[in-house]
Amino acid sequence: MNRAFHISRHLITFGIPLSLLAILVIFIKSSTFTGGNTIDLAITADLLLTVPLIYLLLIRKTDIPKTTVVPVMVIGLLVGTYFLPKENQTYLMLFKTWALPIIELSVLTFVVFKVRGVIKAYKARKDATPDFFHALKDTCSQIFPRKAVFSIATEVAVFYYGFIHWRTIPLSKNEFSYHKKSGTPALLGALIFIIIIETVVFHYLLISWSSIAAWVLTALSIYSGIQIFGFAKSLSKRPICINEDYLTLKYGILSEVEIPLENIETIELSGRSLDEEGTLTRTLSPLGEMESHNLILHLKHEQTLISLYGIKRQFKVLALHIDEPEDFKNALNNVIVDN
Repeated sequence: MNRAFHISRHLITFGIPLSLLAILVIFIKSSTFTGGNTIDLAITADLLLTVPLIYLLLIRKTDIPKTTVVPVMVIGLLVGTYFLPKENQTYLMLFKTWALPIIELSVLTFVVFKVRGVIKAYKARKDATPDFFHALKDTCSQIFPRKAVFSIATEVAVFYYGFIHWRTIPLSKNEFSYHKKSGTPALLGALIFIIIIETVVFHYLLISWSSIAAWVLTALSIYSGIQIFGFAKSLSKRPICINEDYLTLKYGILSEVEIPLENIETIELSGRSLDEEGTLTRTLSPLGEMESHNLILHLKHEQTLISLYGIKRQFKVLALHIDEPEDFKNALNNVIVDN
């Protein structure tokens, strides 16, 4: 019953704005649309103000973030750009030139402000380690739709860890690194080098055929290189942590899971193959067998590993690499025994 109510509620919330946009498109494409300053202004106002305002009223008492009004406004802008004749886009162009940059800057400022507030709240807690990616996801969940949280947080975190956060983080006694003795940083560095070489080669091969295709490919390659660089840098910024009740495993911003200590059955120091372990076997690293492991966790019950962009995978056996596996095992066993 509740599920049916939520579905019907979502149909109303999103259906009404979409229906209004469809009606505007039908009117624009009809023979009765003649244009003119008054009509152009009215259509532009409906696309950019009326429809978003109605959407805001529909989500006012729901848990949908109010900031989703901005994407609705952008959709209205795209509809107007695509369907309105060029000669009728005067007010649309004014909005693009003056209002849209202000809105984008306001949203960015709001996100930064919220992230700073959440990080300060984490720092105020003595039992928690301030973690930018964790704080960023919490902040994005208050601002953006639930399904977009991981994607947006990941994109922001790539640039934060890649180009802003350079300070070395000293490890606490309950924290453990996993990148110093691993081959992953070298592997990611090699991938970046390959991307650079291939970008230069393909750019010069394509430029004689199509300069647009050449520059699009170059831009995509540069963006891919930036992402890999951000992933590599995040490995040293998000250590694995043993808390009083939980084991928090992180692999940069690529994957993470929080395991209750009471769910840990055995801790095996081994780099053996996982082929015989069954289907509920995962590696903490998304690289899988490309990266070696030296520790295997066996759990009593299934857990969910959250990978890149929020992809979820179930497991009962998890393999990972720890720079100091024996120290990690001893520390984890001590905390389990104390509990």
